[in-house]
Amino acid sequence: MVADWMVSTALSERFSFYTRANVGEVFPDPVAPMTFSFGFHDGEKLGGSEIGFRRAYERIGVMEASELPADENVFLGVTGGYAYLNASALRLLGHRAPGMTAQDIDDSFFGDAPGVPEFVPGPDDDRPDLTARIGETFGWVLTADGLPDVARDEAMLNQLRLDRPDLSALSDRELVDRGWKLLDDHFADLFTQHIFISFLATLPIGIITAVCDAVGQPTSTLKLLAGLGDVESAAPSMAMWELGRTVAASGSLSGLFDGGNAGLDARIRAAADGGDADAAGFVEAFDAFLVSYGARGPNEWEARSPVWETHPDLALAAVDRMRLSAAEQAPQLNNTARAEERQALGSAITAALAADPETQGQFAAALSSATVFMPGRERTKTNCIKLIQETRMCMREWGRRQVAAGTLPNIEAFGMLTKAEQYEFMDDPTGWLDTVLAREVHYGQVAELQEPFLFDGPPPSIDTYPRRDAVVIEGLTVGDELMGMPGCPGKATGRARVILDSHDPTDLDPGDILVAPITDPSWTPLFVPASAVVVDVGAPLSHAIIVSRELGIPCVVSATDATKRIPNGALIEVDGDTGTIRILEE
Repeated sequence: MVADWMVSTALSERFSFYTRANVGEVFPDPVAPMTFSFGFHDGEKLGGSEIGFRRAYERIGVMEASELPADENVFLGVTGGYAYLNASALRLLGHRAPGMTAQDIDDSFFGDAPGVPEFVPGPDDDRPDLTARIGETFGWVLTADGLPDVARDEAMLNQLRLDRPDLSALSDRELVDRGWKLLDDHFADLFTQHIFISFLATLPIGIITAVCDAVGQPTSTLKLLAGLGDVESAAPSMAMWELGRTVAASGSLSGLFDGGNAGLDARIRAAADGGDADAAGFVEAFDAFLVSYGARGPNEWEARSPVWETHPDLALAAVDRMRLSAAEQAPQLNNTARAEERQALGSAITAALAADPETQGQFAAALSSATVFMPGRERTKTNCIKLIQETRMCMREWGRRQVAAGTLPNIEAFGMLTKAEQYEFMDDPTGWLDTVLAREVHYGQVAELQEPFLFDGPPPSIDTYPRRDAVVIEGLTVGDELMGMPGCPGKATGRARVILDSHDPTDLDPGDILVAPITDPSWTPLFVPASAVVVDVGAPLSHAIIVSRELGIPCVVSATDATKRIPNGALIEVDGDTGTIRILEE
């Protein structure tokens, strides 16, 4: 029996329906103690993500502060080691917002997933006054031509990165103080913006979807949301493509990459120091890339996770896959083609609505709003990630020193301590090594368990979670189909490459179809050499969908257990318009 993980939150009794949908993409692994302290609860007060959610809901007009208990994690909680999102509170947005229903929320998050409880409005859920406030916010969404607050946050964080001090010159306490002050000063505010913009981004999508359905063009919705441009989470892929072209054009660089990904960054830098001009030029460009995008990586919201700046070979692994691709696979070309298609289709539908000026105006406003709020959503997320990165770098320097002193087992072990414990550690590190080692073992045990996708009421006990390797899923055979959610339009046929870890994508060759469990920014550069992408989980505003639309890659998300059911190496067909995956040949 595995004991419950050491950090958990009290969950809401009134808003009792919780799910891993969406949050499972952001926190695929158990939540480590340090991240729990700033994101969920620090032992004394609510964490930044809960505070941010509450502020965003009040700002939109969905709820009033008096409706929420002061000491409960309503919106985001941790139980059984994993982060959960409150689906009851999300449904309240659908119930109270004008022109929406709770079912709209369920459709976005769950699709046809089993076990979703029926929505039954509570006695205080009908609030015409709040519905009117939400309507005013929606009116602003359809007229906003920019997001200056988000742009200011971005400028602040970019400057914070450029102004990063020499961390090696700071004392241990100065490092830890700096890391926590950055989070205390900014995280809740940045997360408020992220949730505020993310939820409002659903409005133009809903209007566009409704109009396309009404005019008999339901598949046009995906095309009208593609090629928006200025999508922050797609930008690293564009930059990596240019790095890959540099490698492909250089014999010396190609030889270094041919030697494999392990230690690749060190080999390139050694070649540059040895006088290789191509390697020197690449190092200069790659270092600039890391300044701009080094905060991205697998499980990037988790402070102890590796990212591209701390583990540059992770980024170079994606560059390696791109350098093998043909020039016509350039993501910039696909983005341009998608943008032209979007603009032409939008103009055609707008013209077809001439007899209904009201709908025509609303549709045109939604098209414009989508170009503001969908990229804005990705930018607010990136702003949060950039802040966490500055704290991560402080903590890694502190962790490096503790490893040298023999008081921590590895650099990332700083994440196994809560905020309070880090300060206790600095006062007296005696005994903490054994504690952290035991927690590392316990964390690994929890990570091997399959947490429930949803629950309504008291959370299930962790001792009821099955082991992941004990869950048997029947595989697909020739002629079988798997249905998911359409993400980006287009069809592709290719060999399925089931990749479970973005750290090692070497099995993915250009033209293969990437089949992945989740996608965060560490995965999306792999979209470029792939002919299509299939993901186990996902929602209409998931990272995989937004980036695939920018890169012009057919995509299907929410293809449940695709990584277990699709045979690796099978010839498959992916239809991004319908969400169908068909096995053609094993």
